[in-house]
Amino acid sequence: MNIDTILLLLKEKENLTLEFKEKYSSKIDEDLVAFSNTKGGIILLGVNDSGAVLGQELSNDLKANINTLARNCKPSISVAISRVDSIVVIEVPEGEEKPYSCSAGYYRRLDGNSQKMSQNEIRIMFQENDIIPFESKINKACYLQDISEEKVKRYLQEAKITNVSQNIKDILRSANVLEKDRIKNAGVLLFAKDISKFLPQAKIDLIRFAGVEKVNIFDRLQVQDDLFTQFEQAIFFLKKHLNTRSEIRGTNRYDILEIPEEVLREAVANALIHRDYSILGTNISVEIYDDRVVILNPGYLVKGLTKDNFGLVSIRRNELLADIFYRMDKIERAGTGIRRMKKSLHEAGLLEPSFEFNSFFFITFKRPNQKDLEKVTEKVTEKVTENQKRIMEVMLRNPFITVAELKDMVNISRKSILENIAKLKEKGLLKRIGPDKGGHWEVKTR
Repeated sequence: MNIDTILLLLKEKENLTLEFKEKYSSKIDEDLVAFSNTKGGIILLGVNDSGAVLGQELSNDLKANINTLARNCKPSISVAISRVDSIVVIEVPEGEEKPYSCSAGYYRRLDGNSQKMSQNEIRIMFQENDIIPFESKINKACYLQDISEEKVKRYLQEAKITNVSQNIKDILRSANVLEKDRIKNAGVLLFAKDISKFLPQAKIDLIRFAGVEKVNIFDRLQVQDDLFTQFEQAIFFLKKHLNTRSEIRGTNRYDILEIPEEVLREAVANALIHRDYSILGTNISVEIYDDRVVILNPGYLVKGLTKDNFGLVSIRRNELLADIFYRMDKIERAGTGIRRMKKSLHEAGLLEPSFEFNSFFFITFKRPNQKDLEKVTEKVTEKVTENQKRIMEVMLRNPFITVAELKDMVNISRKSILENIAKLKEKGLLKRIGPDKGGHWEVKTR
């Protein structure tokens, strides 16, 4: 740590990885464990909350006191202590044996604060760093007689596994959900006759709200059954409440869901296999609004996944569940789900989904404005050609689409795309907002 780095840090506010302290106090052990439990960080002694330097001497006694505090944490923490100019710098690495505690309890960093963790947060952190994942743990209440033969047979059928032993034990053992004649939690989630008896938190809420706010419920269904049934019911509910359009290709008619079905299937499957089933009191939820579809599941991002590498690397919370869904051809093993969803949406002329990460994982799909699409259809005989109608429909679904992408979507030349865009602008039906790069289209339907 050099003076240039310190000067840069002083310009920053206290944040996830930076803490200012006016002077030494034995309570800094709370910050030590907070940084170890989060992403690591730096404590600057001799700096006030506004970043002004007050100064702090680094005596042998002070260095010994800090090291003693770090060693007395459980597990012990190794810190680096130095003095740069008049500031004492304590560098705390992210811990490898989370969660860490001090004499006052368990702490973690939230933005620029070290906050005491709740019992539920402590439990979650223990579980996330547990050697044995929740899905692989034996469910002490579930026995072979609690397993549904019908559900096991359906699994064999879906996985196209034929000409095998029909012995339930053999099948469960080959699926890796049976250990010494005891059922793992993954086996309960997939094959139990009554899941609510063993894992009451394993359910999915399917909700259609009236409007764009989470207020008035138009339709609701809660499914508490095996994960494959939850998957099927969720897809059925989505198809029930989303719009379809018809296209004639050659001599055949195709009904096309407003959000591609393969995208919804991937998103629901991901929610089911990535949810943290150890968390009680909350469910997976599929929420349909007039303007969007939101799918959320409980659980932080799996350790090793970040916002930056999300969708680029494949790390699964529940490997056993993922393997079973892969065997049933519901997901791809290669971990290409996010990329394939984006590709399908792009090909349909729709916006990419948005993601949000906290104690829940949210994926949101923007729905096309059906009223505006209907108005475009009305204008076909009034003001626009079929190609112009198609351009307007694609732009309504994805206002950020480029001319090159429009060419592929409408299947006409770039020159024709530009000519039609110019005509639509002349008719007052289309407007470009912002620059060519970074701007978007505004379709006038009123």
